Amino acid sequence: MTVLWAERALTSEGWARDVRLEIGEDGRIAGLATGAAPEGQRLGVLLPAPANSHSHAFQRAMAGLTETRGDDPTDSFWTWRQLMYRFLDRITPDQVQAIAALVQMEMLEAGFATNVEFHYLHHRPDGTPYDRLSEMADRIAAAQAVSGIGLTLLPVLYQYGGCDRRALGPGQRRFGNDPDRFARLVEETGETLRHLPADARLGVAPHSLRAVAPDAIRAAADLVPGGPVHMHLAEQQAEVDEVEAAWGARPVTWALSELELDPRWCLIHCTQMTPDETMGLARTGAVAGLCPITEASLGDGIFDGVRWMEADGCISVGSDSNILISLHEELRLLDTSQRLRDHTRAALARPGISTGRRLFESVARGGAQAAGRGTGMIETGAWADLLALDTSHVDLAGIEGDTILDTFVFAGRDAMVADVWSAGRHMVHEGQHMHRVTITRAYAEAVADLRAQV
Repeated sequence: MTVLWAERALTSEGWARDVRLEIGEDGRIAGLATGAAPEGQRLGVLLPAPANSHSHAFQRAMAGLTETRGDDPTDSFWTWRQLMYRFLDRITPDQVQAIAALVQMEMLEAGFATNVEFHYLHHRPDGTPYDRLSEMADRIAAAQAVSGIGLTLLPVLYQYGGCDRRALGPGQRRFGNDPDRFARLVEETGETLRHLPADARLGVAPHSLRAVAPDAIRAAADLVPGGPVHMHLAEQQAEVDEVEAAWGARPVTWALSELELDPRWCLIHCTQMTPDETMGLARTGAVAGLCPITEASLGDGIFDGVRWMEADGCISVGSDSNILISLHEELRLLDTSQRLRDHTRAALARPGISTGRRLFESVARGGAQAAGRGTGMIETGAWADLLALDTSHVDLAGIEGDTILDTFVFAGRDAMVADVWSAGRHMVHEGQHMHRVTITRAYAEAVADLRAQV
């Protein structure tokens, strides 16, 4: 039994003082008491640690390589994607494992307890499978064995190069599976996850309406009864136009009509929605998986957060391309983009609940839902996914309650994150991952040649 004691903690009942928390051997919160005498490891502020709900780990090695422009004056998501495909022509399983370990380490150091990995890099560069179909998924799991992060692994179904069902192009061949082979891939991935800690979860991810046939989307969801189902939806205007031309409806409108959307689903980005689509999708209970840093980097657009949250829609945040892995930056950009669009301030706050608290609690609970993980709140029985802030940080001096979260989100520094536990595994102490030196050295060695060639 591990005992933590915090001066202040944000529990499922709200802010509490002098909180004694017990972590059981199973990694769950076994006991919780307020008004307790100091005992065990002493902390300043204890929070639930959210899940990072959307990641493509391998893209971390591309960070900083895509900020130039050639002769084309209309650089966009689609030109960025071409560079990403060239990058994929070279990357190996060993490199994927080293990159994933670094990503998971950086997530933990940022305050995330869980990596929800939207994993679509499956095969050799020419599209032929490895000897073990789940070779690349196995490497994500192997990285977890070093990082200690909570893992929800989502093998991705990718069939076509567009709504016209054209064949996958050179950069996409590593993604492709038909539904039968995909079912085998999911089965093999599930076998691998059984060797990880008990909090590891399996889900599926039909990539998008552009890349997967409607009947295959439904069949993929059936492969993991009760498990999470994630899908990119309405990210780019060109995607909206393509889907509407081919299927007779905008992506969100089509999904609302044709898919049985419910709280199992996490729809990623949703930056191109009409007001009616926003309200309709929020009512399904599905999570909106938001990646504000990547969405800004790729020029996707701005999520309709004010309308969505007024409809009590569920949200989570993820680092997607992993150009920058930062919990407080994702939350800050989510809010400030609403302010810039609407010429307002604090639009996501509610009477009695500040912006920072509302955002933080929303993504903690929504991230847990998206990860299919019993967490997101500090309460007995939940996984001990915990984040401690360093109250000796100058910007946290002398403040209480919701102002703590407002300061973390809007004046935050990564140095505010002191300790992080994932299902009771104490992986970050005094701001650093316990295996930081080993992980960063392996990453640097793995990607030096890869980055130089792109």
